[in-house]
Amino acid sequence: MSDGRSRVPALARRFLARRRTALLRLAGWSLLESAQTFLGGYGVAMALDHGFLAGHAGIGLAWLAVAAVAIVLGGAATGGIFRGLADLVEPLRDGLVRRVATGALVEAIEAPARAADSAVVSRLTNQCEIARDSFAGLVLVARSFVFTALGALFGLAALAPELLVVVVPPLVLGLALFLATLAPMAARQRAFLDADEALSTRLGTVATGLRDVLAGGARDSVAAHTHALIDAEARAARSLARWAGARAIALAVAGQLPVLLLLLTAPWLLDRGLTAGALLGALTYLTQALLPALHTLMHALGAAGTRLLVVLDRLTSGPAAGPAAARHVAGTTGGPPRVRMHRVTFAYGPNAAPVLRDLDLIVEPGEHLVVVGPSGIGKSTLAAVVAGLLAPDRGEVHVDGRPVRPVGGDPSRLRVLIPQQAYVFTGSVRENLLYLCPDGATTPALTASADAVGLLPLIDRLGGLDAPVDPASLSQGERQLIALARAHLSPAPLVLLDEATCHLDPVAERRAELAFAERPGTLIVVAHRISSARRADRVLVLDGVHAMCGTHRELLDRSSLYRDLVGDWHAERI
Repeated sequence: MSDGRSRVPALARRFLARRRTALLRLAGWSLLESAQTFLGGYGVAMALDHGFLAGHAGIGLAWLAVAAVAIVLGGAATGGIFRGLADLVEPLRDGLVRRVATGALVEAIEAPARAADSAVVSRLTNQCEIARDSFAGLVLVARSFVFTALGALFGLAALAPELLVVVVPPLVLGLALFLATLAPMAARQRAFLDADEALSTRLGTVATGLRDVLAGGARDSVAAHTHALIDAEARAARSLARWAGARAIALAVAGQLPVLLLLLTAPWLLDRGLTAGALLGALTYLTQALLPALHTLMHALGAAGTRLLVVLDRLTSGPAAGPAAARHVAGTTGGPPRVRMHRVTFAYGPNAAPVLRDLDLIVEPGEHLVVVGPSGIGKSTLAAVVAGLLAPDRGEVHVDGRPVRPVGGDPSRLRVLIPQQAYVFTGSVRENLLYLCPDGATTPALTASADAVGLLPLIDRLGGLDAPVDPASLSQGERQLIALARAHLSPAPLVLLDEATCHLDPVAERRAELAFAERPGTLIVVAHRISSARRADRVLVLDGVHAMCGTHRELLDRSSLYRDLVGDWHAERI
């Protein structure tokens, strides 16, 4: 899956990390539901051993009643499970639709003469819905299998640890065989979607030019080409179906072999003291809980899982997935700007050594750039020069094609710089957040920006958006959170963060940087921790002599200074 293979997992981690509450809520309801799995087999075993076989029918019925009550409780948890599922599924679909639509608009803006891409229709209608439905089914089935397996395995261990020796090995073997088929199935799924998009594009072109086709006598050739695309899609679908059939072998190993082994080893288990009730309880776990859940999981991963991976790869790759496209159409002023520095040199005094020397740099529209280097090497100076607070001694700095000058008046519509020492003034929380918004902002917008950077708990503690702020009573980290929310809310399409998260812990820093990475606009971050570099599109390393720019992985290979910085950061953590 080329580029998408590395992009999708990172986006998935970011998406899930921002929805921990929904995941925890879903896990809690699933844990309650799993109680019925545990009590199902255990209750049958206890009812047989301590009830009916012991001549105590009342005790047997009581255990069966306990198992029945657990089923009722599991059913009651279903409503909570589906509510938690909706909190994950709907934001995914909405985000994908925005991403595809943004990419299409960007292409229309950047190349208005280009013919409309008919494949966009397939992405917006068919593929976004495939992603939504596949993700919902996958989450529902995966969490069901995990918690059902936990309940069943704990139940088997409670009945007799020897049962795990019989059941677990074939189960693991079958799962391993099944996982080995996922990559080929994903390749076939990609081929099918390629064929689907090619056919969709062809049909759109033919439909718009049908009159010309007939007038030019090209009906036969156009029909032949279209039929070839239809045949290609049919072949891709058949190939995908054949690999789906390969799941039957893995399913037989994981689904049927444990039952067979349990029956074959029954005499050995009984000789070791296993009771008839425990044996029946183990069969109940296998046939009524674990194997149906496994069967459903394999079908879901084999179909929905590979389909979801390929669709997400397609929807997050190409024009709609780049940093520029993802942030292009938004409420910032004029869209993401391009930053260009050409042979920029700056020194603090006529006789001082230059801090920046002949620096060339281009930051593409919507890009997330992180600047790293030793202390005093010129990182903050670079941010100040780009912001227009300092004028270079020589060289040129252009933002969005216009030269940057030391600012006067109100520059907040164009660019925002948040320094290490955050500025918070006496006034209300709302007034502090609106400081960089010349036209004001709505309360929902304020709340959204505050939530994005993690400021809401502090706002609640202070007493709300209209509560007074005493700067002296706030910690450095709390001041930084207010300044970050202020910058996030501003209309400026260029944001520069000069160690603006240095007083936050790594978790809070990660949340704030991800919020700005998802915000429309171009982002330049002077990093406090090397972990920031891992989240960036590119990294600029300043060493006082030669600046080097590239991705995190590229710089690990090319820059000894960058490797040292990464090593020092890890040493500090240890």
